[in-house]
Amino acid sequence: MAAPSDAARKRAIAAFLARSGWEGVRPVPLAGDASFRRYYRLGGDGRRAVLMDAPPPQEDVVPYIAVSQILRRLGFSAPEVFAEDRTRGFLLIEDFGDETVADENGPNASRYAEATSLLADLHARALPSELPVGHETYTLPVYDIEAMSIEVELALDWYAPVIARGNPSSGARMQFLALWREILAPVLGPRTTWTLRDFHSPNLHWLAERDGLKRLGLIDFQDAVLGPPAYDLASLLQDARCEVSGDLELRLLAHYTRRRALSDPSFDPSAFTSAYAVMGAQRATKILGLFTRLDRRDGKPQYLRLLPRIERTLAKNLAHPVLEPLRQWFATHLPRALGSAPAEES
Repeated sequence: MAAPSDAARKRAIAAFLARSGWEGVRPVPLAGDASFRRYYRLGGDGRRAVLMDAPPPQEDVVPYIAVSQILRRLGFSAPEVFAEDRTRGFLLIEDFGDETVADENGPNASRYAEATSLLADLHARALPSELPVGHETYTLPVYDIEAMSIEVELALDWYAPVIARGNPSSGARMQFLALWREILAPVLGPRTTWTLRDFHSPNLHWLAERDGLKRLGLIDFQDAVLGPPAYDLASLLQDARCEVSGDLELRLLAHYTRRRALSDPSFDPSAFTSAYAVMGAQRATKILGLFTRLDRRDGKPQYLRLLPRIERTLAKNLAHPVLEPLRQWFATHLPRALGSAPAEES
């Protein structure tokens, strides 16, 4: 089905707002993200809300509704959904404002600690994989080896030929994927949990008027999957958009493992730390490809300025002993990803 024109989409938005009690209100665009979704702020008469425009078929609002409902039921601050049009891809949701866990000076340490505590609390719970949405049921996808392998391959498809100016041979590509499968298997074997996927500073709003973990307003969780708990912690503490100091990262990693060990005597801090390095490396490898693709395919060059931070993050994670075979592969075939320029040909 062809996508509607911009004019048709604007008319559909106006009709949705009129049905939802916001007729005549002018939506003010908010900063977008790396998806097809667009967000607008609505205000007036002492009210405020956010319009999510998630055009089908690229986007689907059902996962957002499903995950939001469960998070709110568990006592977390996810936006209330005021109105919805699932067919056209519109949601009218609670506005959490602009204050996040980071500011102009970078991460706010106490707020990041609260975000870390929230993850420890969430991961200690028994969470459903089947989520009711009205008369339907939404099933969380599984974040398995196949999905993660496809993601890391983005670095070979986009980052390597464009940024690193190299294209690993078919043999090197096969070795790359085989190494990842071997390294990921132990991480994906134990009990999985909800992995919100985009658990980092722009999506963690600070709601000072609320109490406890409710002070963290969660957004952008529609891509949630069943995956390893280390993934979201790596997403938070190895933020592509906000520099987290090494000292703060280590302190909060220890904070998380302490809280998990207190609630679960079987929790293994050493195994989790290894999983954290693996997930950090997987995310960094994937993001190198994603950000390059956003520039070349989607016309979003602003993401390229973040590549040096991602390269440093990858090199740091690959220093973990469990990742040594993969570090050697990068050093041989893609040294730019480790912050090293390739050797000049003689």
